[in-house]
Amino acid sequence: MNRSLNLKSFRPAALVNKGLAAIILIAFVGGASAQSITMASTTSTEQSGLFSHLLPAFKQASGLDVKVVAVGTGQALDMARRGDADVLFVHDQAAEQKFLADGWATQRYPVMYNDFVLIGPPADPAGTRGKDIVAALGKIAAANAEFISRGDKSGTHAAELRYWKMAVGEGGKGGAYKECGCGMGPALNIAASSGAYVLADRGTWLNFKNRAALAVLVEGDTRLFNQYGVMVVNPARHPHVKAGDAQKFVDWVISPSGQTTIAQYKVGGEQLFFPNAKP
Repeated sequence: MNRSLNLKSFRPAALVNKGLAAIILIAFVGGASAQSITMASTTSTEQSGLFSHLLPAFKQASGLDVKVVAVGTGQALDMARRGDADVLFVHDQAAEQKFLADGWATQRYPVMYNDFVLIGPPADPAGTRGKDIVAALGKIAAANAEFISRGDKSGTHAAELRYWKMAVGEGGKGGAYKECGCGMGPALNIAASSGAYVLADRGTWLNFKNRAALAVLVEGDTRLFNQYGVMVVNPARHPHVKAGDAQKFVDWVISPSGQTTIAQYKVGGEQLFFPNAKP
């Protein structure tokens, strides 16, 4: 797949149903006494296959197991507010900054990025193909073309809502806009079965096996930049949080070793995520 956006040089300009969390436990071989932490993360990091690549390397380096609860970013942040997670790995920078400002974490660490892409039928009945996501959504609304939204308060959903607001104003999405209240993989499955449009993170799209007749139609818009961050839940809010072990994960994933491991994850020879931790 040709990519009009060179992610290596790109920099930013400025399967859950509603009420049901799909818990994905990623367990690795270790001693019975191995310590573990709970990480609330996005469905995109899990469904892209990244954690199956990343977490064994962390286990080897630290001896720690990581139990991943894969939900939308909004739900992951809510989990952390309740004290049900030790560390967060999410991708909605505005929500993350508010979480930090409200004292639920003491520091946010940028860790990696990729981009969002608009997926749809190759015939592109709404005429969206190009590099402008806002213009594309405006055309989808005008054509009343079917669009599948995750509708799950995830980072992808939050980004999509920002683009819709820029395209057609508050609340205007067209009559064929449908919310599935689901993760990225199920949303892509629905779009594949119905020939609909859908916004996806590139990582999950590249690892998606049921593409049917779908294709990437819009990419390369700088507004599609997708930044991921990690945060340890503040033990001052929840004393039971394993902040020390959670910090070990953060320190490792932003270290040269962790960053190299992220960069090495590829599907079909294509890199899914690009490290950009800052010291």
